[in-house]
Amino acid sequence: MRRNTPIVLLSVGHACVDVYQGCVAALVPFFIAERAYSLAVASGIVLAASLLSSVAQPVFGVLTDRWAMPWLLPVSTLLGGVGIALSGLSGSYPLTLAFVALSGIGVAAYHPESARVARIAARGSHRAMGWFSMGGTVGFALAPLMVAAAMTAGGLRWTPLLVLPALAGAALCLPVVRVLQQRQATDGSGTTPAAGSDDVASFVRLSLAVVFRSIAFIGLSTFIALYARQRLGGGTAVGTAALTVLYLGSTVGSVLGGSLAARWDRVVVARWSYLISAVAVAGVVWVPGPAFYLFVALTSAGLYVPFSLQVTLGQDYLPSRVGTASGITLGLTVSIGGLASPAIGGLADATSLRTALAPLALMPLLSWLFFRSLPEPGLPHAELLPEDTAVARSGGGAAKPG
Repeated sequence: MRRNTPIVLLSVGHACVDVYQGCVAALVPFFIAERAYSLAVASGIVLAASLLSSVAQPVFGVLTDRWAMPWLLPVSTLLGGVGIALSGLSGSYPLTLAFVALSGIGVAAYHPESARVARIAARGSHRAMGWFSMGGTVGFALAPLMVAAAMTAGGLRWTPLLVLPALAGAALCLPVVRVLQQRQATDGSGTTPAAGSDDVASFVRLSLAVVFRSIAFIGLSTFIALYARQRLGGGTAVGTAALTVLYLGSTVGSVLGGSLAARWDRVVVARWSYLISAVAVAGVVWVPGPAFYLFVALTSAGLYVPFSLQVTLGQDYLPSRVGTASGITLGLTVSIGGLASPAIGGLADATSLRTALAPLALMPLLSWLFFRSLPEPGLPHAELLPEDTAVARSGGGAAKPG
């Protein structure tokens, strides 16, 4: 297998898993239309996927730190797909929540191990990790299109069609699993924790920053389709277009983040991205007309530039617990964003969707505040912070190798 082949397969496999995170938000308008759910009740479906995923992520992270489990990649991919495939078949709300939660567990099991494996395959390259992260955002972007196509065919009873990406993703994982197992059998790679001291304080601040970023993105992804229809008029196509733009912008941000980190420090890149994102979210909420789509794209790109950088930062802050760090930065803190969805939905029911979405503009600013005190791993704190402050003020930084 060629050197870059594993990261390519992992990226495509990542897309096949994260399509199911995107499907949850994309299915919300159809649950509302077919089952007359309120916004708060419908957003509970997002909560179901997020809650169990949030609990399971660190557990799987700890397990992958102790034992290499590449077989989790195809198994968790199938679990994520089966849950979503079954979610539309029963009119029972508890069963719908259970199936969506099952999918969330599959997604939770996938991310810590896949991030550990991707770190090995990337060989320290920020660009390679950016491509791996981009796979997930592509899955998000394809989700509303896939859901719309399946629902057009026959409504929620056609959700079993959505299992197809899981079957493809599981098949793509198998060659990577075989290569890793052969490598571990010969040299034991991937089983020994990396050397280095853990910076727990920085990791906690990073995790809080990711939580606020997650609230902004998941809050928008849950309600952007409905908000677009309110702002611009039109039917389902208008909302699907807004959700697709949101997810496609994230693919650009993921790749751009890896490229920018090859030139400037990851912390500096993330700070500027969050400042831009705060302005962009405000534009989504308040700017009228077709410019709405421009701000949606800018928001998603800005929120995803730091995405892969935060994963590698977390791994570098906790070098002896890469699986745990991956489970938290790539999974747990992202899933926690879904916990805010019912509150946003309840506020929208009581006031208006615009009023409920307005506080999301503050979330990137909170992430920026936490990033202000973060060091770039590998440099002494005392040496990093004055230089980094000067870089931030000038808007640039010294070039560094990728």
